[in-house]
Amino acid sequence: MWGYYIKKSYFKKLPEKEPGRTNFLLLGVNDSQSEVADLTDTIIFLSVDPVAKKAYLVSIPRDLWVPEMQAKINTAYHYGGFDLARKSVEDILGQKIDRVVVLGFDGFVEAVDIIGGVEVEVLKSFDDYKYPIAGKEKDLCNGDPSYRCRYEHIHFDAGRQEMNGTTALKFVRSRNAEGEEGTDFARSLRQQQLIKAVKEKLLTKEVMFSPEKISGLIGVFKKVTKSDIDPSEYGSLLVLFSKIDWDSMKTTSLGEDLIFHPANHSSKQWVMVTRTGDWQQTRDFIKDFLK
Repeated sequence: MWGYYIKKSYFKKLPEKEPGRTNFLLLGVNDSQSEVADLTDTIIFLSVDPVAKKAYLVSIPRDLWVPEMQAKINTAYHYGGFDLARKSVEDILGQKIDRVVVLGFDGFVEAVDIIGGVEVEVLKSFDDYKYPIAGKEKDLCNGDPSYRCRYEHIHFDAGRQEMNGTTALKFVRSRNAEGEEGTDFARSLRQQQLIKAVKEKLLTKEVMFSPEKISGLIGVFKKVTKSDIDPSEYGSLLVLFSKIDWDSMKTTSLGEDLIFHPANHSSKQWVMVTRTGDWQQTRDFIKDFLK
């Protein structure tokens, strides 16, 4: 049905590196802060298999240290654009990436609002007293040494709740929550929860049968994303995604059994490293996950 709203020129066949499987690298960037605009705050590997009608989603912590780069994975796009981001994640996961999509947070907020918000299951209540306020990054706060004016307090109660684009962004971006919710592992889980919520909303009649919403989403995608997807492939992508049983989507993240925070690191940064010192265990884990 989506094809009704999309130009025929958008239905070029997508290349498939492996029979039935197409892999995507999804990167989220903070387009409202020019000095860190190319640092990827969200890194997600998405694999879709229309033959098996399955989708697989893997969250990659932004603080993961990449020895080959001598830097965190979230700097790969900043230093080398699509090519370095693609190669770095391919090396980590042992999987070929067919397409890369970079989405700005402003576009994310707009897209969620276009579909009428989402309903998200918040698993644990949490507070974050240092959520950054856009535009306040360099505010001297009248000499306050703690720079409290640069931050706001955000709070989420456990339970299912409606979120607009702005609230949803705060939910997945929070990095300074108290307790376990302040870890990258918890943050990855929140990202996956939100993706599921967006997926559920996209598949509702309210969105699928609305030419206004569909065209609005396509407009946002074209306006606030960068990708190596040719516009002639948009329709084929929608056909590809329509073949997937999204209710059975498998999700995972590179968790504590694979990576950890070292007490001391040569970079003098807060980073994550592999437990084995190489990527082989991670690659084996992903290969098994994708079965």
